[in-house]
Amino acid sequence: MGVRMRLTTVETVYEERSWLFTVRDQHGEKEEVILVPCTDAVAGSRDDAGSGGGGSEGAGSTGAGSAGETTSSDGERGGTAAGAGTDVEAWVNQCTHEFQRLDRGMGAAMRDGQIICPKHGSMFDACSGYCDNGEAADTTLPSVEVAVDGGDVYLTDDELTFLHSGGIDEGDDGDGGPSSTSHLSL
Repeated sequence: MGVRMRLTTVETVYEERSWLFTVRDQHGEKEEVILVPCTDAVAGSRDDAGSGGGGSEGAGSTGAGSAGETTSSDGERGGTAAGAGTDVEAWVNQCTHEFQRLDRGMGAAMRDGQIICPKHGSMFDACSGYCDNGEAADTTLPSVEVAVDGGDVYLTDDELTFLHSGGIDEGDDGDGGPSSTSHLSL
């Protein structure tokens, strides 16, 4: 891994329960990603359900710097937290059952360490991304590689480029209104 992009702090992810950001993939397509806290209460399912998204190491929060800061890195991506309150995972912001954003710009609905799909109620483990119920049962959210260093969360996925915090439409320079117009006439 060469360059990593600072996203936010672990403290912010835990306070807000999720943190939404937009990336560009290797094909030029924009995609939303959510950071979620991964606590020891649900970490036991990580090994049984598949690999986690980003994993992390470290503790504490400095709050220094801003999203989009780059630094060089020759460290390895972590997998298990040193303790509760230090692990963060990153997932593509879309239910595996059908196109449905898990975080619609107001934070992802979470309960007992699980991300809840707002459409059908499928629940994904925040640490493993695995769903064992509902319409999305036996699927796993696509992971995004992140790392934690000194309380800051970094995007380390070489296939993605950080664009901005917030959802895809939040980075546009428009007036905040709808991005399309109706072609219906009355």
